[in-house]
Amino acid sequence: MTKIILGGGLSGLSAAYYLGKRSPKEKVILIEGTNRLGGWIKSERVDKEVIFEQAARTIRPRGAAGINTLNLLGGLDLHSEIKPIVTNNAAAKNRLIYANGKLHLLPTSLFSVFTTQKPFSKPLVYCLLQDFASKPKFMLDDSIYEFTKRRFGPEVADYLIDTIVCGICAGNSREISVNFLMKNMFLDEQKYGSVLKGAIQRLIFGKKEKLPQRGLLATRSRTEKWSVYMLKNGLETLPIALHCALQSMENVDIHLNARCNEISFKSPDIVSVKLNDTKHFVGDHIISSIPAASLAPLVQLQHPKLAGHLFNIKSVTVGVVNLFYKGNFIPQPAFGFLVPPKEKLPILGVIYDSCSQGCSDKTVLTVMMGGYWFKDLFGENPSEETLLKVACDNVKSILHIKDSPLHYKVNVLRDCLPQYVVGHERNLTDIISFIAKNKLPMSLCGASYQGVSVNEVILSAKNAVEKLQDSK
Repeated sequence: MTKIILGGGLSGLSAAYYLGKRSPKEKVILIEGTNRLGGWIKSERVDKEVIFEQAARTIRPRGAAGINTLNLLGGLDLHSEIKPIVTNNAAAKNRLIYANGKLHLLPTSLFSVFTTQKPFSKPLVYCLLQDFASKPKFMLDDSIYEFTKRRFGPEVADYLIDTIVCGICAGNSREISVNFLMKNMFLDEQKYGSVLKGAIQRLIFGKKEKLPQRGLLATRSRTEKWSVYMLKNGLETLPIALHCALQSMENVDIHLNARCNEISFKSPDIVSVKLNDTKHFVGDHIISSIPAASLAPLVQLQHPKLAGHLFNIKSVTVGVVNLFYKGNFIPQPAFGFLVPPKEKLPILGVIYDSCSQGCSDKTVLTVMMGGYWFKDLFGENPSEETLLKVACDNVKSILHIKDSPLHYKVNVLRDCLPQYVVGHERNLTDIISFIAKNKLPMSLCGASYQGVSVNEVILSAKNAVEKLQDSK
C-alpha cells in the first residue's frame, strides 16, 4: 500500500512524518514542486545574534494544537533548540498599534480596560458592556468586522479587530468570517443573544478542551509560563529536522522539483498522480497539503464541482522586508506594532525581532506589507527597490530611524495566506462532503482549511493521518 503526500511545506512534512512513524511497512511518497522543503518557512542568519525570518518566527505553546507541536519537537529531539519567551517579557506582553500618527500600547492587564488608553476614546470596559445592550443578529455567518462593530462598537472594530486580522492573515476584516476565526463568540451571540452571557455560560458549564498528554517540553512550558517560544537557529530548524527524520525512514521517498499536473481517482482505493515530466505515481490514498487553489486545477477535469469549491478559497500576497540596523532604536520594547487599515498606510505592521532575539545593541525588524491590498498598492510585480524604500520610509517615519540598514532582505510571498471569508465553513463542509460522497481516496491538510498558524497546520496533518488510520 502506498500513500502519496502532495506538498513539502510544514504540513506535508508533518503528514509524512506521522505516516512514516505510524505505518512503517507502508510506502510513503512525498512530492514537492520546488527545489526545497519547508514552504514559506525560511530562516537566514546574518549575524551571530541576528536571524532573518521570512514567515513565522514564534509559536504559542497553549491548547491542544500547541501541546501537539511541542510533543513533535520533543520527538525530533529539538529540546536544546527551544528559546522560550515568558509571559512577563516585553516581547510577549507588549503589543502596539500605530494610529493617528502615534504608537499606542494595547491593554496588558485587567486594570487597563478600566482606564482610557489611546487611540480609544473611553475605557474598553464600556465597549464590553455594550454587548449586553446590543441586539443579536441571527444569521449563518457574518464578517468579523460587522460582528465586532455590532457587539462592541466601531472603535473596537477599527482599532482592535481590523488590526488583528491584518496580523493574522493580512486580510480585510469586512470579508473575513467571524464564524470561523471567532467561532465561540459568534455562537454565543446566536445562542444566548450576547457574547459575554455566552462566555459566562461556557466558563461555568462548558466542557474543557480535551488536551493530549504533555511531553517534557509541554510540561516545561506550563511550569515556566512560556507565552511563546522560538528556535535558536530559526524556525526553519523544524522543517529541516522533519526532513532529516524522513530521510532515516526506509519507507519514505521524497521527490523535489516534481510538479504535479493532474490527479486521477480510479477507484475508492486507487489514485494516480501525473507529473510534468511524464512520470506518475499510483497509491491507495493521497494527502494534499498544497493550497486549495493549487489543488483545484489538478482535480478539475474529473471533478469540476470539487474544483469550484477549492477555487473559492482565495489567498493574498505579502511583501516581507527584513532590516538590520546597528544600534538600538526601539523606543518601547514589544513584539512590534500593527497598523489599522483606516490609517491608509502601505504597511501592515512591523515586528521587533531584536526584542525577542535578545539583541541589546542592534535593531532587527520585519516589515510586512500588502496582503489584501498588495496589488492596489504595488501592482503585480513591484521591484525589490520599491518594497525596500517603502519599508525604510515607514520605519523612518514611525520609529525615527534615519540610518540605512546594514543588511536587508526583500521577499514577496505570493498567495501565501488563505482568506477565510464569510461562508468559509459552509464551503469547507461542501468540500469534505463531496470527497466522502464520491469516495475519493483523498485527505486535506495545510493552511487553506482549518487555520494558518504553525500549530494549526501541523495538527491538521496529524488529524488527517489519524483519520486515515482509523478508517482502515
